[in-house]
Amino acid sequence: MLKTLKITVAAEDSVAYDSNLLGQHGISLLLTANSGPGEKNILVDVAQDPEALLANFEKMGIAPACIDAIVLTHCHYDHTRGLARILQAIDRDDIPVIAHPDLFRLNFLRTPFLRHVGVMPGDLQPQIENAGGVLFLTRDPLEIMPGLMTTGEVERTTEFEDPGIDLCTIEKGRVKTDAMTDDISLVANMEGNGLVVVTGCCHAGVVNVLAQARRMTGVKKTVGLLGGLHLVEASDERIKKTVAGIGDVGPDWVYAGHCTGFRAQVALYNRFKEHFSPLQTGMVIDIT
Repeated sequence: MLKTLKITVAAEDSVAYDSNLLGQHGISLLLTANSGPGEKNILVDVAQDPEALLANFEKMGIAPACIDAIVLTHCHYDHTRGLARILQAIDRDDIPVIAHPDLFRLNFLRTPFLRHVGVMPGDLQPQIENAGGVLFLTRDPLEIMPGLMTTGEVERTTEFEDPGIDLCTIEKGRVKTDAMTDDISLVANMEGNGLVVVTGCCHAGVVNVLAQARRMTGVKKTVGLLGGLHLVEASDERIKKTVAGIGDVGPDWVYAGHCTGFRAQVALYNRFKEHFSPLQTGMVIDIT
């Protein structure tokens, strides 16, 4: 279990009032986790503008060299673009980069025009490895350190959750719907407290993710939920069911932003009141 966890929002779509930090479409979270003998820094996603992310690091007093591992929650460019540049800034040759094996597939939209939205040239496997990354590509949950693990592929059990966007891929020359099976999240098991679930976009569905976290750990208490929930284009009915599903799990607090969408944020605020907050670049959440 983790003794302490600090989550620093290094990049997000919005910034706090009167902030000198840079916002961008995407998300990047720095998790500083302590399980007893020492702490480790895990970067979750890198958003899409590495120079803006590095500028925020400098303004927030974060040295890239402190990063011990990187988790990519899924393939999309607003979570992965500039990874090789960030690895170069870390300047080591042994940085674990944890993701799903399908990370580098073609992933595209057809409206309003054909457009690839997955991992971009410059951040493919050779560039990652040349910049010092060691790829850990697995469908299974992976323990990063005692008390902190990835979900691996998330079991889809709800009838109302879907990837939230009409994405496609090509397999064996055939165009097919992309179910975003590469979507993973992180689960922190806090000593004497419960679970903290950290998401990128939740294309797997946040209710599915919360259920998987509880199944994996055997821990029923969820302390908090933080990240993107990809409800920006969801129907009011899906938002209603999603908020009810989160409420059934009963986290003490929810911080949601990036792809969550204004209507879903309003619904979450109405359900959780002062225990909900929109994510903003520069936020720091300490959990003990």
